[in-house]
Amino acid sequence: MQTEIDGIRALMPAKWRSLDGIVGVHWDAEGHAGASGYYLSPDPRIMFFFNDVSSQIQVADQRGEVGHGERGMARAIYVPAGVPMWTRFTRRHRFSHLDLHLHHDRMMRYISPVIGTSAARATLKQPVELHDPGPLTSLADLVVDELSTHVRHPAFAENLIGSIVTGLLDLQANDTGDAASGRLTQAQLNRLSAYFANCGGRRLAVKEMADVVGLSESWFATVFRQTTDMTPLQWQLARRIDLARKLLGDTAMSIAEISVQLGFTDQAHMTKVFRTVTGDTPAAWRRTHQSD
Repeated sequence: MQTEIDGIRALMPAKWRSLDGIVGVHWDAEGHAGASGYYLSPDPRIMFFFNDVSSQIQVADQRGEVGHGERGMARAIYVPAGVPMWTRFTRRHRFSHLDLHLHHDRMMRYISPVIGTSAARATLKQPVELHDPGPLTSLADLVVDELSTHVRHPAFAENLIGSIVTGLLDLQANDTGDAASGRLTQAQLNRLSAYFANCGGRRLAVKEMADVVGLSESWFATVFRQTTDMTPLQWQLARRIDLARKLLGDTAMSIAEISVQLGFTDQAHMTKVFRTVTGDTPAAWRRTHQSD
């Protein structure tokens, strides 16, 4: 981690502990008026202040913002990997804070089983600032105790930190609520349909479909069937035929050209699937449609 500080000093030795993919550090420190800091970490980072600092410490995302485009420091902050931060003290202030440095893979292990790989990756790119951390304060206090005592198994501290992670990050619980009970939401189905159309009707792997709606591959396959009464492949074939009908009705493309664009083996393959789904051949459907 890159750190440049001026006018900030520790008041006592830091308490720290190395865990599985995590380094936790607790500081008691003081900064004088005009003190400044610059921080850049290659890994995700959580900062938790145990006293209010919003009026004493200003924070900015860009160096040029310091002094005019800054904002008050929040009590609990999540900083994504590779995101720089500048701070400035408006007056002398003593503060106590917990620093959690977490490896990206460790963060993914905390949240991807809950919201899926794709949603987890997107979530880890979004900064979070909470001025009122609520019950997370008690969890952070317990983590500080674990940094100094080393009495309990490391798993205890790791689980406490996992609770802070899931409580601090915006996991969008409403979007996966139905999936948690065995069904995809309408929003997830709409997202899949739009994604499939934007991909030109090409065949999607089950994992790719699961990532689109933010679920694990195994759970997605289960809830998808329960929601649609189709396998992902059957659903894709139905969507592909929907696109074929649109192209047959709205364009002058040949049936052979449409079959290639939609990823069928050849015209005969598309004709077979089209007839199974609609009861007509593509040519017959086009003639009927054009005569309407």
